[in-house]
Amino acid sequence: MSHGPHCLDGVTAAVAVARFHAGRDVRTRFATNPEIDATVRAVAPPPPGAGADLWITDIGWREPETEGHLRALAAAGVRVHWIDHHRTAIERLRGGAVDVPFTTMVVEDTYAAARLTWEHLRDRLVREGRDAPDFLALEHLVMLADDNDRWIHALPGSRELALTVAAMRGTEAYESLLGVDAAVTPTPAMRAAEARVRTEVAATHALAERTRRDRRVGDVTVAAAWCAGYPSEIGDAWGRQSPNTVIALYDTRSESVSLRRSPACAVDLSRVAETFGGGGHAAAAGCRIPDIGSRDAEALAALIAEAVARVGTPR
Repeated sequence: MSHGPHCLDGVTAAVAVARFHAGRDVRTRFATNPEIDATVRAVAPPPPGAGADLWITDIGWREPETEGHLRALAAAGVRVHWIDHHRTAIERLRGGAVDVPFTTMVVEDTYAAARLTWEHLRDRLVREGRDAPDFLALEHLVMLADDNDRWIHALPGSRELALTVAAMRGTEAYESLLGVDAAVTPTPAMRAAEARVRTEVAATHALAERTRRDRRVGDVTVAAAWCAGYPSEIGDAWGRQSPNTVIALYDTRSESVSLRRSPACAVDLSRVAETFGGGGHAAAAGCRIPDIGSRDAEALAALIAEAVARVGTPR
């Protein structure tokens, strides 16, 4: 169970888990932040004595009922593993808000979730004295996912691969990367997605520019708009053009709100997203706002501006 299916980091983490367990019955599910609680609670306990592993990567739950369901699964013999790197998860853990008997728990922001997952499993291979060349061959893919998700962009091709994954349909990205080689050679499905990216990015930029509405909160500008996918691309472009700006984009594809900020902006977007039941990082977060899709960017700007005013900026 991982963040996706259009997130390179979440998809790569899921691929790492699946390749590590090659030969076993691996069933992969993807969820966005608003979907994760229902997705976790849909997991049924295994038959008595069967045992199972539940991996949750690059995403965290929010609701107490989900926490209770995870405890019930663990009591039924499920080994629960949680690997995440989001600020929201780290703060919840520090605050004592997580109470599950995990078999594995790696929650830190040293690296992106794919790299945390792959390195944890690689170290486990060493401890167990096992050889898994197909799993180890994922290293370059993992480093590309880490480079892109942490916005380092020092590795050639990391951003382009993330855009390709975002353009793929359904679980095409997972299915392609599950069998990808050590050089991350594009599959036919990946090449088809690459061909769509330029047109789709141009269209979503045009929609965002056409619908953009700005509001001021003190010295912070809140820029809200509609988009059709690729919110990070819009956030990156607008962030470079608009100093001290919080960017809120309603994505008509995912029906969720993505939050980004300009490089010098100090607003913690994970806290803004939390006010709507979402979460993420300080510089990139997401949430779902009921019925916002039937309203407009002016209404979204007003809601996000109110949240920014409540959250404030670090002193």
